Amino acid sequence: MQDHAGPGRMVERRCEPRKTPDEYYAVEFTIEGLELPYQFRIWNLASKSMCVIIKEGSDILSRLKVGDKLNMKYYLGGPVAEAEYRPTAIRHITKSEDGRFKGHYLVGLEILGGAGDIENSMLKN
Repeated sequence: MQDHAGPGRMVERRCEPRKTPDEYYAVEFTIEGLELPYQFRIWNLASKSMCVIIKEGSDILSRLKVGDKLNMKYYLGGPVAEAEYRPTAIRHITKSEDGRFKGHYLVGLEILGGAGDIENSMLKN
């Protein structure tokens, strides 16, 4: 257990350090009404910004809305294939008009606090 308290700081009580978004290489989730789960590579395009790229016209795109909360399965990089579920919010859905991702949408993701921080009933998945 770590104890990193200081003046005006909270005490860290986790047994293991929390993973940061740049430790994940892919994310998988299902949407009600779609038969199979979707898996996407994670892109870290700006400081503290994590997103997935979805092709315009994809079935899943019309089912995602800003503010949606889903239980997503994150795959960790490394020699052993590990994955963990994290509650996640959709923060933005932005169309790329030109450049590398023309014809695609950038869907911003934010990992919410620990699994106990939001009720399962709030999750779409």
